[in-house]
Amino acid sequence: FLEAFESLLRFAENRTSSLFETAYRPMAKEAAEPVKELFTDISLYILGAETTVESAVLRFFDSLFPLVYSRLINPGITDLSEDYTECLRLTRQDINPFGRYSKNMVTELSKSLWASRMLSQALSLGIEVINTTEHAALTKECSKALVKMQYCPHCQGLTLIRPCVGYCLNVMRGCLASVSELDAQWREYISTLEYLTNEMAASHDLEIALTGIRNSVNEAILHAQLNGPQLSATVDKVCGQPKQQEGNLSSDNIVPVKEVTETQTFVMAHASLNNKRREFISYMKRSRTFYASIAERLCDGDLVMRDSSTCWNGEDVV
Repeated sequence: FLEAFESLLRFAENRTSSLFETAYRPMAKEAAEPVKELFTDISLYILGAETTVESAVLRFFDSLFPLVYSRLINPGITDLSEDYTECLRLTRQDINPFGRYSKNMVTELSKSLWASRMLSQALSLGIEVINTTEHAALTKECSKALVKMQYCPHCQGLTLIRPCVGYCLNVMRGCLASVSELDAQWREYISTLEYLTNEMAASHDLEIALTGIRNSVNEAILHAQLNGPQLSATVDKVCGQPKQQEGNLSSDNIVPVKEVTETQTFVMAHASLNNKRREFISYMKRSRTFYASIAERLCDGDLVMRDSSTCWNGEDVV
C-alpha cells in the first residue's frame, strides 16, 4: 500500500510540475520547490504526521502568490526582496487572489486523504498487534501441558503415536486463552479496514483527488491573472511599489491550459491501486476468524493424528 501511495504521489507531483513547465514557464523553476513541499506534506499527512491538509495547501498557495504576482501579473518586477516576498505571502491570506479554488482544493483533498491516513494508521496498528501476539509468552502450565502432550508417549516407547485432535485442541486453547480474547476486537478491526478501503474507492477516491491538483492550481492561477489590476492596486497599498524594468512587459499572457488526462498512465496507476485494495480486503476477510481459530490452525496437519487412527489422549493410547 505504501508503495502504491508513493507511486501515486509521484505521478500527481509530476503532473503538477508539468503544468508550470508547459503553461507558466517564467515561474516554472521557482515553482518547483513549493510543489515538492506540497506533496511532501501530503505524504507526511498520510503517514500520520501532526499536520493538516489545510495547512499544507495554504502554505503552498502562500509560496505560489509571490511568483504569480511577480512573474505573471507584473512581469516587470526586478527587485523581489525577502521583505517584499514575505509581504506578498501575508497579503495572500487577506486578499485571496486565488478565489474559491484554494479552499475547494482543501475540501477535495481533505476527504480522500483522511481515509488514506486512517487506513495507513490502521495498518500500522494491525502490524503492531500481530508482532506482539507472535511473541506471546507461554505460562509454566502451558509449557508443562505441551511437553506432556508431545513427549509422554515416548516414555512408553510410543514414538510414532501422535496426540488426538481433541486433546491437542484442549491444550492449545488453554495456552492461547489470552490471545483468543482478541477475537472480537480483531473482527471489528477487519470491518474497519473494509470500511476505509471502500471509502477510498468511492467518494474519497485518492487518485482523482491527487491528479486533480494540477487542474485546481491552473484554475487558481488563471483566476489571479484575470483579477491582476485589482490585486496590483491592493498590493501597492500594502507592500509598496517594487522596482520595475524599463518598458514593462505585458501581463496579458494568460494561457488557459486544457486538462491533459494522460489517460494510459493514470488508468494504470488507478487500476494498480484498486487491484491491491481488492486483493487486500479479500485476504483480510479470510483472516477475520484468525484469533478465534488459532488453536484449530495449530492442531491441523502433522502435529496430530486425524481420522480414526490410534492416538494419545494424554493418559493412554486410544
